Amino acid sequence: MAELRQLLKSYVDDGTVPGAVALVSSGGRLDVEAVGSAEAGEAAPMARDSIFRVASITKPITAAAAMLLVDEGRISLENPVSEWLPELAAPSVVRSPEAPVDDVVPAERPITVLDLLTSRAGYGFPSDFSLPAVQPLLAAVQEGMREPHSVSPPDEWLAELAQIPMLRQPGEAWLYNTCSDILGVLVARVSGRSFSEFLAERLFKPLSMSDTGFSVRAEKLARLASYYARDPSGELSLVESSDRDWTKEPAFPSGAGGLLSTADDWHAFGRMLLGGGIADGRQILSEESVRAITTNYLTDAQREASTLFLEGQGWGFGGSVDVEAIDPWNVPGRYGWVGGTGTAAHVVPATGAVTILLTQVQMTGPTPTPLMRNFWRAAS
Repeated sequence: MAELRQLLKSYVDDGTVPGAVALVSSGGRLDVEAVGSAEAGEAAPMARDSIFRVASITKPITAAAAMLLVDEGRISLENPVSEWLPELAAPSVVRSPEAPVDDVVPAERPITVLDLLTSRAGYGFPSDFSLPAVQPLLAAVQEGMREPHSVSPPDEWLAELAQIPMLRQPGEAWLYNTCSDILGVLVARVSGRSFSEFLAERLFKPLSMSDTGFSVRAEKLARLASYYARDPSGELSLVESSDRDWTKEPAFPSGAGGLLSTADDWHAFGRMLLGGGIADGRQILSEESVRAITTNYLTDAQREASTLFLEGQGWGFGGSVDVEAIDPWNVPGRYGWVGGTGTAAHVVPATGAVTILLTQVQMTGPTPTPLMRNFWRAAS
């Protein structure tokens, strides 16, 4: 772990990130390193319990929430989602990915729960961000990243989404991000609770994830790490507006990337997955659901078309699944994901490992950063 600490320190010292928290759990051993500062240029040391905007490593948690409802028999993977999301009962699809947004055809079949869980419903981002039908979605996501509290409430958001044609037919292609947001709305409607309440009651409380949610209690605000992007000159600039109040729940709790969390909290979630759904002797998820979450569903052609995001790997429910040893850290069955705020979290069933990296600088694209890659190499 001295090597890992030195690795993190090197990226802090050269100004790549103000700070970082890394956690590696394997073989009964838990090591956590906190390096640098929670705020750029400030004497606010990063701590093990620092709270981060974890972005897209929210997605595996959203998938697990949906599978809780599957375990209870309240939904099934084959169910058309239109029963609970009537806005998506008759979606339109652009005639071809390159077609303008007004050149559409009807969806050939209903969107199912499985389509959402595997990000193959037809909504989302392909490798080519310039396609006409991508632009309305891209604008919405960029605004959500800048100002999460400005996104419309779920009912309004879904009604607006339903006016945008899908890029592909249901089941045809893997497309990034949007399905996890739709899934969060589905969980809320099926359960009759807000998505935030459902997560808190059904996952965060039983897993003792006391620092995870879509908002932060006032007494914990001092632990919230600032979040930055690089401006055109290469300098760090604060992304969050100075008047944002993170003690207030956002109108739209994003299942694709809205959670705030800590390394220890995500570790508790990861250990539950490695334990076949059991945590502290309590069955949270069925073993069958955990196996479903961590299984690859993509065809070779779907993986190849998604190389920009997946780098040759597959996709389960809400996260990637390693199927090829392309890099030294790839282990068949390794499951997890990365977040655009500079976060990464994975579980490795074959070795019983959990690896988590939390930083606070916005990624410039979907490709994992050199820091992430070197962290994975050191942790493997």
